[in-house]
Amino acid sequence: MKSYSSDRKMRIYTAGPISGQSYDQVMNRYRDQVGCLMSIGYDVICPMTGKSYLRNEIAFKANGYEQHPVSTNKAIKKRDRWMVGSVDIVLVDFTECNGVVSIGSCMELAWADELRKHSIVVMQKDNIHQHCFIIECADIIFETMQEAYKYLKDLSMGIDLNENEMDFTN
Repeated sequence: MKSYSSDRKMRIYTAGPISGQSYDQVMNRYRDQVGCLMSIGYDVICPMTGKSYLRNEIAFKANGYEQHPVSTNKAIKKRDRWMVGSVDIVLVDFTECNGVVSIGSCMELAWADELRKHSIVVMQKDNIHQHCFIIECADIIFETMQEAYKYLKDLSMGIDLNENEMDFTN
């Protein structure tokens, strides 16, 4: 990744639906996203980091994991907000919501907007998240992850400083 002021990689947080989905569904989506984003030069932060103890979940609940300190209602909300605050970009993928509103992802997008993070939303035209708040909080909306990945790759590459080299000798 090109950087004009330092060698620091941009950090990106991935958000998407979790409630109602199985551990395998959620983790397969995040593994794909993390792998792709790392391959194009990003440091990636994911809300499922450190939660392999939930691997037997057939359908995630919206709350009620008080027996796991990292997954209490307060811990989930506080950690996810901290993660959003620690990154440069928030990528919200609503494409696999299966017609269910992802309240957590909506909150993460709102935090990103409030914290002036660059926010990218991916959702189809008929997605249940097509709402004025989502539309207005997103800096950019794409219909597919492939479009978002292309944009993020271009963003991470920066401009080619060697193209059209300037001659300052005159």
